[in-house]
Amino acid sequence: MSYQALARKWRPKNFAEVVGQVHVVKALSNALDQQRLHHAYLFTGTRGIGKTTLARIFAKCLNCEKGASANPCGVCSACQEIDEGRYIDLIEVDAASRTKVEDTRELLDNVQYSPTRGHFKVYLIDEVHMLSGHSFNALLKTLEEPPLHVKFLLATTDPQKLPMTVLSRCLQFNLKKLPEDAVVQQLESIMLAEDVAFERPALYSIARVADGSMRDALSLLDQAIAYSKENVTDSAMHEMLGTVPREYMQKLVQALIDENAAEIMRCSHELAQLSADFGSLLDDLIDILHQAAISQAVPDAESRLGSDVELANKLGKQLSAEDVQLFYQIALLGRRDLYLYTSQQSALEMTLLRMLAFRPASREQTGQEGSVVRNKVISRDAQDSRESAPGDVQDSRESAPASKIDDLVKNGRWPELIDQLGIQGSAHSLASSCSVQSASGEGVVLNLAEQHEGIAIPNARRKLQEALQAYFNQNVKLEIKLTNQDIDTPAKKKTRAMEERQSLVEKQVEEDEVVKAFRSSFGAEVVAGSVKPIGE
Repeated sequence: MSYQALARKWRPKNFAEVVGQVHVVKALSNALDQQRLHHAYLFTGTRGIGKTTLARIFAKCLNCEKGASANPCGVCSACQEIDEGRYIDLIEVDAASRTKVEDTRELLDNVQYSPTRGHFKVYLIDEVHMLSGHSFNALLKTLEEPPLHVKFLLATTDPQKLPMTVLSRCLQFNLKKLPEDAVVQQLESIMLAEDVAFERPALYSIARVADGSMRDALSLLDQAIAYSKENVTDSAMHEMLGTVPREYMQKLVQALIDENAAEIMRCSHELAQLSADFGSLLDDLIDILHQAAISQAVPDAESRLGSDVELANKLGKQLSAEDVQLFYQIALLGRRDLYLYTSQQSALEMTLLRMLAFRPASREQTGQEGSVVRNKVISRDAQDSRESAPGDVQDSRESAPASKIDDLVKNGRWPELIDQLGIQGSAHSLASSCSVQSASGEGVVLNLAEQHEGIAIPNARRKLQEALQAYFNQNVKLEIKLTNQDIDTPAKKKTRAMEERQSLVEKQVEEDEVVKAFRSSFGAEVVAGSVKPIGE
């Protein structure tokens, strides 16, 4: 007996067997049950997601001998012949091979005649966008005024190429790429039914390469079963697909956690010897970072995680949420710019090294001399004491400055303190937009202009308060008051300094002898806004 490919053997025969596309199945089922049937339907979407399959099921629903409904019997002669592709009243046409107007006219010559056996004569035109302009014109007249016994089912991967006159006469259904989890679930059911041994991560590898196409996934599964001799393991899939072996991903993840640049370079060299696909590796890393972010934000959402649950959980537990988000963004940019590099290997190396270079210092980070530095804040007194006793283990609350909190007001140290707190992002923006109203041994009261109220979000307040408490080694009550008065803030001082510096360099350019010579000799002018201080 000849072997039947999985993509054909497991093609859905009714709406209940269709994977995904719930929005299309529901609309077609309701139309059949309510007998509200349009004369032309257009199914659009990428390859292998069920366009022609749904069209055939719909044709079966229309012509089932038990009557038109959303649940064809599947046993009558009409249902069986449609499944076998030999039903006389289902005319399937591949528009890619019949693009000429003569072909279309020949096809439509028999539209006027009643169906031979069924309730409806169904025309299924695949890749309809391949028809010529004249062919569309020939089809348009029939689409405008079709006989009651005719239904048109059109399928295309490129609906933009269809004339608007055709689109406007069809009910259009846009099929979506299948989610990775849905593909894996279907593959798992098929493997169990086929009684073939498998590892679940291997199915995720297939689903990822299939990119939402069930037909591609089933074709790859066929290849995988043959390649692995009916034992579809994860390692076998990496060999077959040419993707990076899982152990290297584990090494790279651990190297990121440990900030081990040497291990990253060693893995990169070994992967180059294996002729690895570095673009695919970056895709896998992006996916793992995404899963890690989910595990951090929603710890009980493990069912939503993919094949790399263990790696994702490891990253989520050993990296901060900020680190995960930073690494994810860097990986995305590295993937986008992959082909700008001289080699894909260097692209991977630079992307991973960039993650280490821009990773913020952790809240507890061991220094070279064994001392513990918190919040990246080291006062001059603490530095002096460390130099005098390099073997001691110090805490930033030993390193807090001798001056008290109220010095913020007396000595105007708020801008200086902001730089020493080591805060970033929203917390830094909030602190820079405030001025100190009062400060005492118990806490700090800050003024914030009313128009900047939006930056005083709870997370920014919390981070600023935590930084102050760590710096002064005591509980610090932080209060932020809105004011409509003009207040002098570190941000304004920085802006003034920048403006003064800009004005100075513009004046220097104006007085430059070379510039004067160009002006007098050639009538040259300095382009407004083109002069910038060095470093900006």
